[in-house]
Amino acid sequence: MSTMAVPDVAVAPVDEGFWNRTRKVGAFLLALGVLAAVLFGALATNQQARFTLSETEGGAALSVNGTTGAIAFGIITAAAGAALLAGLSKRWFTLVLGVGLVAFVLSFLCWQVSAAPAGRNFMPLVNIVRGTFILALPLIFGALAGVLCERTGVVNVAIEGQLLMGAFAGALFGSISGDVWVGLVAAALGGAFISLLLAVFAIRYLVDQVVIGVVLNLLAVGITGFLYERLMQTDAQRYNSAPRFSNWEIPLLKDIPVVGPALFRGNIFLYLGLLLVLVIHIGLFRTRWGLRTRSVGEHPTAADTLGVRVQALRYRNVIVAGMVAGIGGASYTLALYSFTKNMIGGKGFIALAALIFGRWSPTGALLAALFFGFADQLGTYLSAINSIIPSQFLAMLPYLATILAVAGLVGRVRAPAADGKPYIKG
Repeated sequence: MSTMAVPDVAVAPVDEGFWNRTRKVGAFLLALGVLAAVLFGALATNQQARFTLSETEGGAALSVNGTTGAIAFGIITAAAGAALLAGLSKRWFTLVLGVGLVAFVLSFLCWQVSAAPAGRNFMPLVNIVRGTFILALPLIFGALAGVLCERTGVVNVAIEGQLLMGAFAGALFGSISGDVWVGLVAAALGGAFISLLLAVFAIRYLVDQVVIGVVLNLLAVGITGFLYERLMQTDAQRYNSAPRFSNWEIPLLKDIPVVGPALFRGNIFLYLGLLLVLVIHIGLFRTRWGLRTRSVGEHPTAADTLGVRVQALRYRNVIVAGMVAGIGGASYTLALYSFTKNMIGGKGFIALAALIFGRWSPTGALLAALFFGFADQLGTYLSAINSIIPSQFLAMLPYLATILAVAGLVGRVRAPAADGKPYIKG
């Protein structure tokens, strides 16, 4: 049997001079640290900022004086920035940047928690971790759908439409049948329907993949909105009252502090999302299918000459990606909410950003989705403690985090070489 290797693409080194990316990020981080130490330290109070290891105010907690914590963590952020500005080795870049950003967030939280009204000056870490994963779930499924498509050379801008169609189909057919499993299968097929259209127009008819992705998003909004008004609004009990998946508790693991109640008392979507990350990662980098997928995404002509059916593989991967995104959409309507018009609210585009931030890797996409989920959950928490920050700004947090991550932190990344390029067999 012929062997096949993914070709390495040589990238010419770029001379960035003194102000390379590491030093630019370092200067930015240094400024953030000074801001945190001075501003957050001044606004914080001498009340204890308590980070409880439970879902309530009681029980074990990590406590720190608000002013002291805000200043100390601000100094740590500034120190991390200074280290990067001094030209720290690139192999330490990610670790030092991560420490600096976490310290900045902790400085901010010391201010917010200590300044909260009496009885609310605590942060329940179990709720924060649980909320982060719940809000990240559609992003995880959407980003995985993007990985499957783009690793095989098809740009998937239609993640928003796939999530929305999955949410709608899950709610509709789950309500009609009264069975959550029927709703889950319908959600997968709903996402696959949008993906099939993407595959036909992008692969068969060579339509610009970004344009057709945007069009399919609008199509999904139109179809689901029309049927919502004609069916669900007129008879919600029959068409928009799908049963919900209950939480599954895993013995022993559920008792681990903080992580246990948050991760091991979840519903099927949480476990399935984490399992899919593992399966797709192993599939992409440890199996023949993964080798062929990456080859088609990098150099389809070379893959074709070695016997890989390029178009067929792209069709399969794109349709499977739609099924994954459709299940992600069902995480709304079969676990949390009833269906409403355009309920995804841009999460598909944030999932696309998570894909890029995660460098087209399943594990990277997971971490990026959790980052955005935490930003969303943080906004919810700050609203609950009556933060002085305007609620409109808090609602913007996940989108601001997306802009910061993609524009400021992701750096130079290289998409699969054939991503977005139609393959025409010679």
